[in-house]
Amino acid sequence: MDKEKKLIPNLPKGFKDRYGSELETKKKIVSKIENIFKNYGYQPLETPALEISKNIGSFLADDPNNPMSDVFTFNDKKESLTLRYDLSAPLSRFIAQNYMNIVFPFKRYAYGDVFRQEKADVARFRSFSQFDADIIGDVNEAQADAEICNLIADSFLECGLKKDQFVINISNKKILQGLLKEIKIPEEKQYQVLKTIDKLDRLGFEGVEKLLKDGRTDGSGAFITGCKLSDNQVSQIKATINSNNLNELKSNLKNELSIEGIKELEELYEILSFGNNLASVQTNINITRGLSYYSSFIVETNLNFKIKNAKGKEVSSGSCGSGGRYNSLISRFKGADYKGTGMSIGIDRLLYALNQIEEIKVKPQSPVLVCILDKKYIQNCYEIINQLREKGINSEIYLDQNKNLKKQLQYGDRKNTDLAIIIGENEIKENKILLKKLKSKKENDQIFVTKENLVNEIKKLI
Repeated sequence: MDKEKKLIPNLPKGFKDRYGSELETKKKIVSKIENIFKNYGYQPLETPALEISKNIGSFLADDPNNPMSDVFTFNDKKESLTLRYDLSAPLSRFIAQNYMNIVFPFKRYAYGDVFRQEKADVARFRSFSQFDADIIGDVNEAQADAEICNLIADSFLECGLKKDQFVINISNKKILQGLLKEIKIPEEKQYQVLKTIDKLDRLGFEGVEKLLKDGRTDGSGAFITGCKLSDNQVSQIKATINSNNLNELKSNLKNELSIEGIKELEELYEILSFGNNLASVQTNINITRGLSYYSSFIVETNLNFKIKNAKGKEVSSGSCGSGGRYNSLISRFKGADYKGTGMSIGIDRLLYALNQIEEIKVKPQSPVLVCILDKKYIQNCYEIINQLREKGINSEIYLDQNKNLKKQLQYGDRKNTDLAIIIGENEIKENKILLKKLKSKKENDQIFVTKENLVNEIKKLI
């Protein structure tokens, strides 16, 4: 008979297990951000990981000929289901489904895993956690968009970043849209042009310029066909994306749509000036994210320091908090037409960066270990552990009464446990309990306490 073929215990690329201190740190980050959202008056919403595929939409894919290429989709005999690629598409479905019972403006936050069918690297996962905040309803757009910027800034500061360690880049989609119309770029080519501009941070203008014209050869040797723009068109695009001064842009751009976008940014900045985060926000016209998703305001938050990948090479952390205004996302659904604005914080990417600069620390609370010195006293041990847990002290009892004390203490050492409780015949007779400090190297690393005073003594030591 053939030997059973053993499975290889590994994960697919772009996925990651987390446990121990790393997971505790992640939970602490989530808790800090949640407190900020609550402080701003947002309420929680939870939606399933799977949605009906047609409700998810096709806002993510780079390939317009294969709009669902960047998501995980599953088909059965009855329907097609897709794993959510963000938390905004499920929100739009929820609003359209429940608008009769919702008080508007609806301010919600949501936390959960999202899934992307894309190339994975050190700072890019195919499954990762996002924390979103959105405002849905008929509101003053400048106020709502400014609040999104303030939420990002306050969340990053609460997580331990300093003001000079991140920058919130904002733009307005209308500015570049108006420019492309002004320089007579056909509408069917505008998407490709904007996607090319979005590569500026990665390729530099020399690489972008080649793609705006005839094309360029990438690192693999493949030739990427360009947008076939004229020298004059490329020159005007370059002049615009190199200028992030709104007054200068207003002087250079004369079309109505660009001026409208500039005015909306000016109103947003005015609202930001009433708070504490204006210095953290700057204009960056070349942000073109979410082209078929966002309608005007766009935000992208970047860290001002490099991180190292698994090979020790310095790499960019990418955007850790991004979003924008979407005034047509919910109107895709029958009977629903609501404007929205929001942002998403990439928790795993932020965690990766924070771990490298050690700006957020978690003190692990290892449980007190109750050792069983003699199995005939096991009932006494359980009385002690019940007492500790009732008082909120993390504690565990060793789960093999047949192991000797040395084995039990070795277990505590390996788990980095601070305290062990030892109960034997002498302790029972004298109504005392032995507390042993496992991490101590001093001679007085153990003390006797009464059962009545046990909880108070443990609280002093942990």
